[in-house]
Amino acid sequence: MDAALLLNVEGIKKTILHGGTGELPNFITGARVTFHFRTLKCDDERTVIDDSKQVGHPMHIIIGNMFKLEVWEILLTSMRFSEVAEFWCDTVHTGVYPILSRSLRQMAEGKDPTEWHVHTCGLANMFAYHTLGYEDLDELQKEPQPLIFVIELLQVEAPSEYQRETWNLSKDEKMQAVPILHGEGNRLFKLGRYEEASTKYQEAIVCLRNLQVKEKPWEVQWLKLEKMINTLILNYCQCLLKKEEYYEVLAHTSDILRHHPGIAKAYYVRARAHAEVWNEAEAKADLEKVLELEPSMRKVVRRELSLLENRLEEKREEERLRCRNMLR
Repeated sequence: MDAALLLNVEGIKKTILHGGTGELPNFITGARVTFHFRTLKCDDERTVIDDSKQVGHPMHIIIGNMFKLEVWEILLTSMRFSEVAEFWCDTVHTGVYPILSRSLRQMAEGKDPTEWHVHTCGLANMFAYHTLGYEDLDELQKEPQPLIFVIELLQVEAPSEYQRETWNLSKDEKMQAVPILHGEGNRLFKLGRYEEASTKYQEAIVCLRNLQVKEKPWEVQWLKLEKMINTLILNYCQCLLKKEEYYEVLAHTSDILRHHPGIAKAYYVRARAHAEVWNEAEAKADLEKVLELEPSMRKVVRRELSLLENRLEEKREEERLRCRNMLR
């Protein structure tokens, strides 16, 4: 083993476990770096916190893209292809690791890492709910400690060598992408291509969420982004209604209204979902709230109430016929 202290970086020690090949790669801004990692505690058992090989796929970051755990960029840019190295990192470099780990675990579990159901960044969410959802990460968050990262460098690609996903774009590129994605989603919705439209809305939401976590919650720029996000989520919910995913619509709209109870469109979309799952009282209450907030929507509300009554009457008639047949 070849041990070396990384120069000009306090609180990091590197041990090369398997030497790499060739010269140091060209880690230019925008390059995509792909690697496997294992995160360990510095205890006697070297307790494993996360392991990308166990998850089944490698990790990648974009150089210069303000990744949550900045120290990983420092570690990776000291490595050669196929090199495996162990890095001891002091607490000053590992404080945000529990939040990163939470996102990675949620993605591995197939959950939505953008956290649509909590309209705060990860750190604000932690303070609001006092938990990251994983006991070991909660413990690590309460008592920050040095960590060991075992990293294997797999690939370094220049910006021109891979297709950049929306979350990899710069701040300006994300803001430019949002109206394009929004417009494309609207176009696809009008064509009845609801699955494709929902994907465009989701991409736009991810762009805005990535921008929002860099702002201070509930201040002007954060709220401006929040308004844009809510509009896109409601458009996404319109797609869900078309796909008959009513309970997901109820979840998204209810979350919006918990944080922003004055959005008439959210009540309207939720009312339609309630009507589809036969929640008569809830649907009517939401439609009444729409009238209270937006009197100009009276015709639309009356139409929805009429449709609801017709559907309920049809359901009651079906139940009467069913009862008659049972008695026979």
